[in-house]
Order: sequence, then C-alpha cells, then structure tokens
Amino acid sequence: MLGTLGISEFDERVYRAYLAKPDRTAREIAGDLGATPSRIQHAVARLVELGVLRREQPGQYRPISPRTALGALLAKHRADSEAAFAALGDMVDELASEYRACRLQGDPTELVEVITGEEAITLRVAELTQSMRTHFWVLDQPPYLGPYSTELEETFTRDLLDRGVDIRSVYTPEALEHPGRFGLITRLAQHGEQARLLPALPFRLRIMDRRVALVALIGGRHDGIAVVHPSGLLDALLELFDIYWQRAQPIVSTAPETETLDQPNTEDLLLLRMLQAGYKDQAIARQLGTSARTVTRRIATITSRLGLDTRFQVGAEAAKRGWI
Repeated sequence: MLGTLGISEFDERVYRAYLAKPDRTAREIAGDLGATPSRIQHAVARLVELGVLRREQPGQYRPISPRTALGALLAKHRADSEAAFAALGDMVDELASEYRACRLQGDPTELVEVITGEEAITLRVAELTQSMRTHFWVLDQPPYLGPYSTELEETFTRDLLDRGVDIRSVYTPEALEHPGRFGLITRLAQHGEQARLLPALPFRLRIMDRRVALVALIGGRHDGIAVVHPSGLLDALLELFDIYWQRAQPIVSTAPETETLDQPNTEDLLLLRMLQAGYKDQAIARQLGTSARTVTRRIATITSRLGLDTRFQVGAEAAKRGWI
C-alpha cells in the first residue's frame, strides 16, 4: 500500500510492528516477523532515512506519527510528480514545436489554420481553451460567436483563475455594453483578472499560452478565424498586444482604498468606474438596470456629498482616494 511513497511491503510490515508496540527491539521484531535480525536492521535503516522511524538509543527505535511522517512523504512525492509532469509538458511543447518547424519547412501553409463556420470555430476554440495552462490574453470587442452570457463568462474565467492562468484583457466600451458585464468584469478583476479599457481596437484577438493566437479574419464578423502558430507572425501579434496593453487604462484601480466616512457603496463604485470609462448616463443605466434619470440623480448626489461641482472633479477625487 505504501509502495508509492517508496516503502516496500516488508518495510511497511516493520513500520507497522513498531506502531503496534513501540518499545520492542529490532531483535524482538525479527522474531515476530520470522525474519533475520540483519534484514530487520536494513529495513530499519531505510525507514530512518525516510523519516518514519527515529533512533533513540542503540537497538532502540521509535515510530514517528503516520500523519506527520507519511504526510511529509506524500507531500514530497506529490511535489516531485507535479514537477515531473510540468517538465514533461514542457518537453511535449518543445517536441511539438520541433515537429511543426519541420513541417513548415515543407509546407509553410501550416503556419496558419483558417477555420470557417460557427460549428468548426466553436470546436477548435474549445480544444485550444481546454489545453491552456499559463496565459490567456485578449483584445475584446464584439461581435461574438453565439449568444453571450455573463454566467458562462464568470464560470469560464474563474476556472482559469483557479488554475493559475494569467488573464489580461483589453476591452472596448462596446464590449462592455451588455447589461451587467461591466459589473462582472470589475468583480473578476478583484479575483485576479487584469482588465483594461481602450476607446477602440483594430480586431478581436486571443492569445493562449503565448503559443497560439486566434484572430478574426474580417473585422466586424465572427464566421472566420485564423489560428496562428509559433512563428514570426505570432511574435508580431504578441508585440501588438503588449502595445495596446500599455496604452489601455485599468478598469479597477490598483491604488489602496482610503477608508472614509463618505466611502461609496458597491453600486456607486461601479457607477464611478463607468463614469471614468466615459460611459454616458444612458449606457450606465443599462448596466445597472435602472433609468438614465436615476443615474443622473445619483451622480449629482455623489458630487454634492464630496462638495464638488463637476463630474470631472468627481472622477479625479475618486481616483485620488483609490476608489476607482
């Protein structure tokens, strides 16, 4: 049973014998197990090296608590296994790159996959998404493939974050027009997604593990994509993403919040973030599920509470206090 931890069947019997009666000598255990004292001594030496027995005096050993000793062995083997699988994954990636490089020499068209049709695109995107391990970088703007759902996006993004994937997203205002999506993005940002905003983007782009990129073939349409594999073209797309990332403004401030008596509630913070992002009252109202008149009144209330006169001053003061 303990062979996975490096403890042989016989050594496990010796360990169990010590657990049953810790005060026995190695010679007594040899008699109980029907083994020679020499074999018991060798088993004891291995168990001491593994940290499950400790020597108290010549010929006298004590078992260490299984939860402590075996727990430590289990943690070590788990860490070793994870490191081995990670190294194996890197080797698979390396071999795949070598294979693709050789194929490209004979057929350069394999540099880019061109996929058309909603069903084929959905299947290919799902395959690539399931294999993601390290990075998911996005330039996000509509239109989208299939119906959009905040619930599906939240589940998908939280799963990636739980797996430790580095998520960086640059959104356009149009990408955040769907009711409730701006609030969702701010929540996800608090869980680890790095979200930024730009007034416009040239196209929709997804970069996965910095090894593959998905690009819409025609702007404003989603019925055809190019899947770009490791190459100079992929390097150029990585550089392009970094340029837009540096230009974009964070949707959620990374500055520490200042606790004050006039600290706005969660919904007012969301309103302030949309105001800073350039949303008009009507667009804010759609996100919050209320009327433009109510939004205008709430902005006026916040402005008055802060003792300010203009919306610009409100945005500057909110940023200064680390609210947005």
